[in-house]
Amino acid sequence: MVKITFPDGSVREYENGVTGLQIAESISPALARDVVSCGINGETTELNRPINSDAAIELYKFDDDQGKHTFWHTSAHLLAEALQELYPGIQFGFGPAIETGFFYDVMPPKGTAISENDFPKIEAKMKELAKKNEPVVRKEVAKADALKEFEAMGQQYKVEHISQDLEDGTITTYTQGNFTDLCKGPHLLSTGSIKAIKITSVAGAFWRGDAKREQMTRIYGVTFPKKKMLDEYLAMLEEAKKRDHRKIGKEMELFMFSERVGKGLPIWLPKGTQLRLRLQDVLRHVLKPYHYKEVITPGIGSKNLYVTSGHYAHYGKDAFQPIHTPEPEEEYMLKPMNCPHHCEVYARKPRSYKDLPLRIAEFGTVFRYEKSGELHGLTRVRTFTQDDAHIFVRPDQVKAEFESIIDIILKVFKIFGFDNYDAQISLRDPKDTDKYIGSDEIWEESENAIRQACKEKGLHTHEELGEAAFYGPKLDFMVKDAIGRKWQLGTIQVDYNLPERFKLEYTAEDNSKKTPVMIHRAPFGSLERFTAVLIEHTAGHFPLWLAPDQVAILPISEKFNEYANKVQAYLDSVDVRSYIDDRNEKIGRKIRDNELKRVPYLLIVGEKEATDGLVSMRKQGGGEQAQMPMEKFAQRVNDEVKEQLKALDE
Repeated sequence: MVKITFPDGSVREYENGVTGLQIAESISPALARDVVSCGINGETTELNRPINSDAAIELYKFDDDQGKHTFWHTSAHLLAEALQELYPGIQFGFGPAIETGFFYDVMPPKGTAISENDFPKIEAKMKELAKKNEPVVRKEVAKADALKEFEAMGQQYKVEHISQDLEDGTITTYTQGNFTDLCKGPHLLSTGSIKAIKITSVAGAFWRGDAKREQMTRIYGVTFPKKKMLDEYLAMLEEAKKRDHRKIGKEMELFMFSERVGKGLPIWLPKGTQLRLRLQDVLRHVLKPYHYKEVITPGIGSKNLYVTSGHYAHYGKDAFQPIHTPEPEEEYMLKPMNCPHHCEVYARKPRSYKDLPLRIAEFGTVFRYEKSGELHGLTRVRTFTQDDAHIFVRPDQVKAEFESIIDIILKVFKIFGFDNYDAQISLRDPKDTDKYIGSDEIWEESENAIRQACKEKGLHTHEELGEAAFYGPKLDFMVKDAIGRKWQLGTIQVDYNLPERFKLEYTAEDNSKKTPVMIHRAPFGSLERFTAVLIEHTAGHFPLWLAPDQVAILPISEKFNEYANKVQAYLDSVDVRSYIDDRNEKIGRKIRDNELKRVPYLLIVGEKEATDGLVSMRKQGGGEQAQMPMEKFAQRVNDEVKEQLKALDE
């Protein structure tokens, strides 16, 4: 018998060799119908894998992230099977599940191109194959046999992958119907549950991401167990197009990009700059009770700084190349992160246990090379500003400090209306520890400190192996926006390694020298990404306190421009942000144009208003309309702002 522990802590005994599906069946037939994969001791596997020892289990439905990954991974294989039938001789690269579905990199036969025109026939073939409900069969294969099998298929990319990357004893294949793929899994038990299919786009992609290698065709798709779910997804995509921060940012004149300036280098325009400065001010206000010390560090650093920190060894190949000066052998790097500079701030003078925690904060602009094809508006850029801080603490202070930072992040979420979020504890992959620095003991201590802090704060979390930073585990906050998309915002990282690399120390109570623990944190993540997410979450309808322009003043004709100026001067005197639309246009046109700019309030002024000292207020979106003295309106705006910012002082 084996003891199976469920997520709620309950334990049941089953026969040796029981499968995830059998366990689901023992709970309820409905669960057995819906479950798509399971987690055994934190590792996602197929439902038919036998369990031969005591284990912790989670049962995943499609609604779970792990369930979606399993479903879409199998769908990638179904896509490949369809392509194999439609395009004999096609070559296959990699075909993973991704956050929004799946893709497969393929090399069509010579003289053949796959375009959007081919999507309907690919979808039809996938549906035809899915209806056969083919079992997906896993097989462990020796390296020599795998090479032989894929050479016989003529799959040159798979052969290269086996030869260069895979070790004997680690290779598995999955087969459904006439298609066999090299894969680690996990997969569905069969293809029949794939009911709704949509090929979404096609793009170019270099084999292994190497621009020197041949360009393949990347085909993206998404699938669902029900047609209704696909319909809802497509409707969400349409809504996402309307909310695209690049489109709205241009309409609202928040930011721009220039080819002459360079790819991935955003320029914040006046209105966007004001918005950004208000974001910084709000965070400074939130941090005030926590006694952070703000610094400004240079945008470059000696290459040796990043060699010491370990960043160069891990990121050097993917970073901007070193800057050479006229001095022989003198090299600098564009600053890819702020933490090494902050270590130097700590190290500038002797520290005592009484000095800790020492909280060093910076709105630090950093530079990271991203491939041209991966750049995307403000969410993927080559320079961005982190709302960064590094806290140096004694080991006994880690948990309490971690809890304080959780409070800060949750307060930020409340202020901006991000009510739907979950927290992910990102751990190192125990099977690939070479990617990380630091001892096993340090990692275990760090991971447990995060778990305990989350438990103390009553924070619901899930754990992900292999998602840690190379220097330590982290807590990442995943926020759902207004249309259900997930964004990673806010991160906290425990780091026992950098202080050791920089030989940082403090004098303990017993006069011995100790090494502090370093905690990295960024509630926004970066100002660029946070702004992009906020734009798409609100569709550009920012809360009144944050809106670049709170009021548009619309004189109905040139005769009333003077009064409009008087209104603006008054609003300005009481800190209400406004502008005048004094174009020689009809008032209807002005209203429509300013509605598109997402200004929260429109003030129409004409003869009656000018005579009586009034304004005719119109709320964004054709809502409330009213006439009132300008003083009363200004008070209304300021009261509304005050109400929205109440959370700052709670």
